[in-house]
Order: sequence, then structure tokens, then C-alpha cells
Amino acid sequence: MTRRRPPRTASRRLRTTPTGWFVVALVTLASLVAPGRAAAQDLPDVVEPPVPELPDIGGGDGEPTAEDEPFTITIDGGDGGPSQSVTVIIGLTLLSLAPSLIIMLSSFTRIVVVLSLTRNALGLQGVPPNQVIIGLALFLTLFVMGPTLNEINEVALQPFLDGTIDQGTAYDLGTVPLREFMLQHTRGSEIELMLDASGADRPETPADLELTTLIPAFLLSELKTAFLIGFVIFIPFLVIDIVVSAVLMSLGMMMLPPVFVSLPFKLLLFVMVGGWSLIVETLLASFT
Repeated sequence: MTRRRPPRTASRRLRTTPTGWFVVALVTLASLVAPGRAAAQDLPDVVEPPVPELPDIGGGDGEPTAEDEPFTITIDGGDGGPSQSVTVIIGLTLLSLAPSLIIMLSSFTRIVVVLSLTRNALGLQGVPPNQVIIGLALFLTLFVMGPTLNEINEVALQPFLDGTIDQGTAYDLGTVPLREFMLQHTRGSEIELMLDASGADRPETPADLELTTLIPAFLLSELKTAFLIGFVIFIPFLVIDIVVSAVLMSLGMMMLPPVFVSLPFKLLLFVMVGGWSLIVETLLASFT
């Protein structure tokens, strides 16, 4: 007995074909979107908030007030001196150029070179540290340059800040004490060298010498003086090294480095004569 299949209806035949599946998907999607549209139609209208009115910052007749004027920076202060912004800019510029100015225009070069040569003469490469050497040289430089800096402050900086003189006059007055200090500690041979190298005419007086010629001549003179002082410092320590080396050679102790034996004698001699105080006293005396 064979089982007969039920007859296919139109809807069943429609679902069995690809076109039928596509029609079913469209109907299902339409049934899902329709409730959302109905809900959107039931929402109340969005009310925009009112825009606040801006206050009138101008005058009553439409003219701009003092508050509407553009921001400006003035060079002159209210009392005739430079404004606070200009003073801050000048201070920051001096701080950024301070290392170069200290090396080129002060006694720092001579002092730091002599202290470094003294450390090398002792045979100590890292004692005292570089920070100690530079710090001591910096404070000795401030001590030596104190009168010059005070004069620059009195004749140029304070009158400029008070507004009694302009920038050009302050520069001319400030370079006079510095020029006198450099001329006092510069040899004539270095000045002649720089004048010959530049090909410029000889000035009538030392005060007429250009700073571009005076500054390198001053640095060369400072280096020469520092090396002369360092040579004098090296002599006693060199004698100790020679004596220790001769004694070790006579004893047949050629495998023992002489520096291990001479270093304690150098330190003992340096401490007994008050080496650092003597070096500082010599440096200060060389500037006076």
C-alpha cells in the first residue's frame, strides 16, 4: 500500500523556490519596520532651547569701548623705565648667555685652568670632581669680578631700569668697566696679534679698541698666564716623581709603578704647605 503525499498549496510551493524565500524576507522586514515608524510618529516634536542674547559690550552709540581695543605690549613702563615684559626678556637672555659671557669676559678661564692643572700635577684624575673644580672657580670669579660688576650695575643697569637712560647709552656705559678690566689683564702682544690678523687700523687709545679684537686677545692672554702658573705648580711634583723613580730603580723594584709610591708623598707635601689655599692666594694676587 503506497502512501500518498498531500497536495502542495500555493504558499508551500512559493517557499520552496528562491523567489519565494526573497518574498518572505521582504514581508518579515516590513513587519519589523512598520512598528518603529508608528512609534516615531507618536513622539512629540523636539523643542529647541531659546538662544540667549549676548550683552552689548560696545558703547551706547555703537562705538567700541576700551575693553574692545586689541592687546598690545609696550616697551616703556609707566614710570619711564622698561616694562616688566622687556625686563623678563632681558633677564632670560642674560641667563641663556651667562656661560659664554663668564668664559669670555671674566677671570673664570684662568682660574679653572689652573685648578685643573693642579689636580693633574697631583696625579689625581677624578679627585676633586669636576663639579667641585667648576664650583670653586665660579665663586672665585664672582669674588674677582665683584668690583667690576658693581660698577656696571651702578652706572648702567640701575639707570636703565629707572628710565633715566636708553638702551644704547646703557650698553656704552656698561662696557666701560668691563673694557678696563680686560685691558688691565691683556698683554700687548696678543692685541698686536689680533690687530694684524684683522687688518684694522691701530686705535689712538686703548679705549677705542673694538670688543671683537679685545675679547679674543684677552682669552689668549688668560690661557698663557694660566699655563705659566701651572708650570710653576708642576715643578715640585715632578721633582718628587724623579726622586721616587731613581730610588726604585736603585733598589731593583722596576715592576712597581712609581706613581703608587710618589702619590702619598705628593699629597703629604701638598697638605703640609696648604696647597689649595696657596693656589687660591696666587690666583687672587695675579688679578690685583
